Amino acid sequence: MLPIDAAAHSSRWRRRHPVDKAVLGLGLTVLAISLPPWPGAALILVAALAVLLGPAGVTARHLWRAYRVPLGFCVTGAATLLVQVGGPEGLVTLADGGPVRAGELLLRTSAASLGVLLFAFTTPMSDLLPRLVKAGVPAPVVDVALVTYRMSFLLLDSMRRIREAQAARLGHTTRAATWRSLAGLGATAFIRAFDRAARLQAGLAGRGYDGTLRVLVPEARVSVRFVAVSVALLAALTALTFVLERPLS
Repeated sequence: MLPIDAAAHSSRWRRRHPVDKAVLGLGLTVLAISLPPWPGAALILVAALAVLLGPAGVTARHLWRAYRVPLGFCVTGAATLLVQVGGPEGLVTLADGGPVRAGELLLRTSAASLGVLLFAFTTPMSDLLPRLVKAGVPAPVVDVALVTYRMSFLLLDSMRRIREAQAARLGHTTRAATWRSLAGLGATAFIRAFDRAARLQAGLAGRGYDGTLRVLVPEARVSVRFVAVSVALLAALTALTFVLERPLS
């Protein structure tokens, strides 16, 4: 199980309906994209951090481990706005207004990423996917997503076990041995993935699979109070943004 999925299963908001958390987390994401980057995205970033580390109960270590990858993409994307290619001044030069545009993009993307992580850290996929059928998503699509989600963990676990076995047999002592181990890892994982898929299909057929996977979903109701507080927070952040709005430069 991935750390973010394990954190979602042990979250304080684990028993809340996904709609409650979608209004808050995805609402913050939408505001981060649509509001002016300064001070809007900055306020969204601070608010998302406060909710994640406070009421949601996410530890700073787990949040950083999950946030550093999207943050790296945010920084990389923003860095490209600092320079321009071609022009009378040379092949690669500093772009006019590049730092301002890079800062705005970094604020937007980093704040939006935190909004998505707020939803991911509090909502296990096993709670979300079965409910998508009631939201109008075709059942076969949800079934494929459920099976893929489950198979991905099995594949990752198999790869971890293979790597441990290779390391125990000194398969990573030299560069050549590492490449051979990597090739063996890919081949073995490929074969095991097909083998597990075939066994899964045989197991479903033996249990009378009729095209729909029926799973137990924890009972939960949409909390009107939670949604109202979330909407009030989003409205307050929007109002505060327009009150404090100033040019970034």
